[in-house]
Amino acid sequence: MIKTTHKIVFGALIGFSLACVSSCAPATRTLAVEEGWELIGEEKANFVKDRDEIMVNSTSLFTDIRIKVENKKLIVHNFKVVYPNGDKMQPAMPSSLSPNQYSSVIHLSPTGRQLRSVEFKYRSTGNILKGRGRVLIFGKRYTGY
Repeated sequence: MIKTTHKIVFGALIGFSLACVSSCAPATRTLAVEEGWELIGEEKANFVKDRDEIMVNSTSLFTDIRIKVENKKLIVHNFKVVYPNGDKMQPAMPSSLSPNQYSSVIHLSPTGRQLRSVEFKYRSTGNILKGRGRVLIFGKRYTGY
């Protein structure tokens, strides 16, 4: 009787331990990116008007950038590209970006430019119970000739 109880308790402890370990495992995600493009920044969007400066931590030169919004529609009020010398470019951007779609390509320079950051004024649609949208910024790396 005691040996059976020990087996049940031991089995329960093993099951509980496996459940804890598997629930604490990091959630990994795979993001498919077209050749020549790289993810250069990302941020979660709030539901109220939000201003974010997404820093670009790359010394690569980029000829183009584009935006992708995941999960929620994004209402864009202002969009600026900031270069390392402080110059800013304010390209035309649609007032809203649909979820899981790319924006049009924003041309920076045919010979590539280094970026410091991208500034946004925007808000995500929906409500807090269904999660926030996520903004992904992709840069097309200058390859030269």
